[in-house]
Amino acid sequence: MVPAPSCPYTWDYWSATPSDYVELTCLMPNSIYLPVTVSWDATLQDIKEELWDLAGKQPLFGMLHEMSGYVFQFINSLAVPEEVDDENKRVRDIRPVFGVLMIIERSIKRPGEHLLNTQISHLIGKGLNEFDSLRSSEVNDFRMRMRYLAEESLIKRAQSTQLERLRYHCPPRLADHPTVPTTLISHLNNNCFILVTKVANTEFSFTSNVPVGLTPQQHIETILRKKANSLNMRGEHPRNYVLKVCGREEYLLGDHPLIQFLYIQEMLSRDGVPQVMTVSMDKIAVACEFQYYSLSERRRLASEQSNTIRKKKNYESSWKIERNYSCMVQTVGGLNVDPGRLVEVVCQAGIYHGGKSLCEPQKTRLAVVSKEGEAQWDEELQFPIKVCNVPRMARLCFVIYEISKAKNKRRGKDANKDAINRLAWANTMIFDYKEQLRTDGVTLFMWTHVADETQGDDLLLHPLGTVVSNPNIDSCAALQVRFSNYDCQYPILFPKQEAVKAYADQLENNSPDVMARLSEDFEKLRATAEKDPMYEMHEQEKKDIWASREYFRELAPELLPKLLSCVEWTERSEAARVARSLASWPMLRVESALELLDYAYADAAVRGFAVECLAKISDEDLLLYLLQLVQALKHESYLMCDLAVFLLQRAFNNMTIGHYLFWHLRSEMHVPSVSVRFGLVLEAYCRGCQDHINSLMRQITCLDKLKWASQCVRKKKEISKARAALQQHLQEQHCVETLCDFVSPLTPSLVCKRIKPERCRVMDSKMRPLLLEFENVDPTGSDVRIILKIGDDLRQDMFTLQMLRIMDRLWKNAGYDFRLNPYNCISMEYAVGMIEVVDEAETVANIQKQSALFNAASTISKANLFQWLRKQNPSEESFNKAVEEFTMSCAGYCVATYVLGIADRHPDNIMVKKSGQLFHIDFGHFLGHFKQKYGFKRERVPFVLTHDFIHVINKGQRGGVHEQLDFKIFRDLCETAFKILRKHGHLILSLFSMMISTGLPELSSEKDLQYLRETLVMDLSEEKAMEHFRLKFIEAVKNSWTASFNWALHNFDKNN
Repeated sequence: MVPAPSCPYTWDYWSATPSDYVELTCLMPNSIYLPVTVSWDATLQDIKEELWDLAGKQPLFGMLHEMSGYVFQFINSLAVPEEVDDENKRVRDIRPVFGVLMIIERSIKRPGEHLLNTQISHLIGKGLNEFDSLRSSEVNDFRMRMRYLAEESLIKRAQSTQLERLRYHCPPRLADHPTVPTTLISHLNNNCFILVTKVANTEFSFTSNVPVGLTPQQHIETILRKKANSLNMRGEHPRNYVLKVCGREEYLLGDHPLIQFLYIQEMLSRDGVPQVMTVSMDKIAVACEFQYYSLSERRRLASEQSNTIRKKKNYESSWKIERNYSCMVQTVGGLNVDPGRLVEVVCQAGIYHGGKSLCEPQKTRLAVVSKEGEAQWDEELQFPIKVCNVPRMARLCFVIYEISKAKNKRRGKDANKDAINRLAWANTMIFDYKEQLRTDGVTLFMWTHVADETQGDDLLLHPLGTVVSNPNIDSCAALQVRFSNYDCQYPILFPKQEAVKAYADQLENNSPDVMARLSEDFEKLRATAEKDPMYEMHEQEKKDIWASREYFRELAPELLPKLLSCVEWTERSEAARVARSLASWPMLRVESALELLDYAYADAAVRGFAVECLAKISDEDLLLYLLQLVQALKHESYLMCDLAVFLLQRAFNNMTIGHYLFWHLRSEMHVPSVSVRFGLVLEAYCRGCQDHINSLMRQITCLDKLKWASQCVRKKKEISKARAALQQHLQEQHCVETLCDFVSPLTPSLVCKRIKPERCRVMDSKMRPLLLEFENVDPTGSDVRIILKIGDDLRQDMFTLQMLRIMDRLWKNAGYDFRLNPYNCISMEYAVGMIEVVDEAETVANIQKQSALFNAASTISKANLFQWLRKQNPSEESFNKAVEEFTMSCAGYCVATYVLGIADRHPDNIMVKKSGQLFHIDFGHFLGHFKQKYGFKRERVPFVLTHDFIHVINKGQRGGVHEQLDFKIFRDLCETAFKILRKHGHLILSLFSMMISTGLPELSSEKDLQYLRETLVMDLSEEKAMEHFRLKFIEAVKNSWTASFNWALHNFDKNN
């Protein structure tokens, strides 16, 4: 029976003199009674947060949804039940009779919320009710916090000006610096460039030679003066106009020099003429509509602090538990084994932090699996590490494996070893998301272990795997584990950061003698720390580097990642020193901060510091590294983390970032281990950017229609019939009505007005991709052409193209433009994606075939490509420019494909533009995973350099490569390109490291990074590294004819 409340118990209590506290009786919707003492001035929002905190320690907490779904009900002074929706009201104002509050589900949802929830479910491909059905307090807490964050964003945008809203919808693309890049100096004439400016809705157009330092507003003033003089018009204010890029929904906004805008730089680098248009702000539709929320309804925002005065909690610090960590492995059920034979299994467990083992793993005895797939141990595992030394982000990893006799199945010294068959694995955090040590029983739904013949017995466990339970509970093994409470009657909590830092302040520092020795050896230690991330340090080196952290903080702060890799996380004193050091550590460059977000750095304070260092990253740099940052979410231990909040806040302020964040997340919603995490972030984004929902819904609808068309044409065996069927389908009324007025998922600044069925076709390749053409909504722009590819996972292509963009940036920063063409590519769903069409380009295979009727001799001819370029560029000036383009781009791609180990290179995935620019496509294999045929590697050279490429570089001159100045220049360019990449080898390795264990089949462990280390030869001096590269270059030149012959065989094989 619920006890009667002790206060307030008199009829005139609320009219009497207020006291400091009031005791309330709260009836929760999950049938739990909770007494709570709060301040007289506490708001209902404060009380609700207090209740949810208390309820989290009670039974049935999982039945509660997020707090916003509930309201308070009480009996008022008129003896009438009353609901309160405004949670900013104070308890002294509502005056509940007898101090009883009931928390009930909201009976009337906010206007439009049902429609909003339906749309969000459709966008993320998962019903929001699935999150409710999880009954997870962590999920509910995350959703509540993200709802506050989203509403904060909505309110801020509603109060913004029209120009600020335009900057959100169409953010300007800016370079980091306002100065002229070195690579563009030759494209300018006396620090000026030609700019064509059109006047919207008129025939007027002005071509002018503008200085690089001119701002958009200054240029608008000039254009309006010219317009006024031509039309005899006056009174137009420059502030009412903006510059729009012709053909795109892109604007040149802000008080920046024109040369700082990336559109201008891109056009000049291609020897093009930038074209812009003056547009009146009144004609731009960027209204801020929030039909789903009443913004006058004031709720607590994410940035605000609660004023709740909580009762002092009784708890025990984990640092006071001196006993060894232990857990009871009870039973496992649902094992997928042969019921017709005797199967014995073992459960092994290990404690890991950042992928590294903290102690020796422990295992149970053998247990026989019943016919129902169950095994029982009821065995306690004691780990050789004390609870007080278990770090906050430690995880407990389990694996169930079968041991079977394998005699005569192997040869050599391992012939009599027992074979280990991994059946299932699961990981769980030792502390929960509220920093409480787990001391209860839990059922872990396990994942199937993917067999890996190269994985040794010491890697039975899967520490880089997810800590999320398998959601397919009906078809997976279930492990029951009970954690020890160490005879504590109170919850065991990890110390707060303040207590950790205070503890570190009390620790003794190294003796003066030790510090003197470290000071003398610092340069030597610094040289060790500067070695590549995969360099294995000796234990003494690690100890000395960690002991020298104060010197590193002052003299080499960028080496923090290497310093942290020396920390002994099994000692709480070392972990505490990390927290203290980070508090005063200088901010790192973006490249160094990114390294701290890979799987090896699990500590929350370290990852939070990394995010803090990224706070000032430009939008363009964020877009450049967004793929890695999204993948880094998979390495987070809990839903609520600094990285997720950072990405959402930046997406709330920039719709382009939000666009790519949405698709990066949605493309992996089919992956069970991340579907909850990614789905929750997507839900938060949609709630905070409701004015983006309609655009995304249009994209999803168009994608569904195109997938349907693709399925129809793939049933046609003959390519001609498939093309005819495609055009017929696209001309049907339902397709015409759907495939119009949508933003291109590839490039959100391009808007497609309508599809052109007569211009669409099915491409002649295995997966039958569709080449689609749409009319541009801007009549001044060219048509939008897109390739829809279904059946291939484009995530690896997307990652490779991103790395090419980063290499291009590194080269340009060093003053070299190698004319790379990293076209756009985006993965949208499982095995569904879009690829940008590069206009005026042909594959090398088609160029070779065009020269004559197909035969082996004509395809091997080195003159084919040279003659094709000559035909496309008839004047001597244009031809020389084309050869220069070819030489520069060939050098860039030779080095890039060599470093990245891009495999499966043949004439069908190397293209050349009419301008001479060479580029590669289709990146299904990298890191040296070369394809084999008949047991032999088809590619034997380090990078692609065929004799017809050399012929173009030499401009068709004879005499051999060693006698031509043009080829020597090409060789020097390759060496320079390699030297620049090698200088940034740490960044390249770090970006690949962040992608480990994120789903790319050819990048699943650190051993896959070894190829990069070997190509960049990070362990050699620069002189030795260049000697190594020259040998590889000579090898490629010597084998250029062999490569050409292999290409001829490829063409012959494809056409037969």
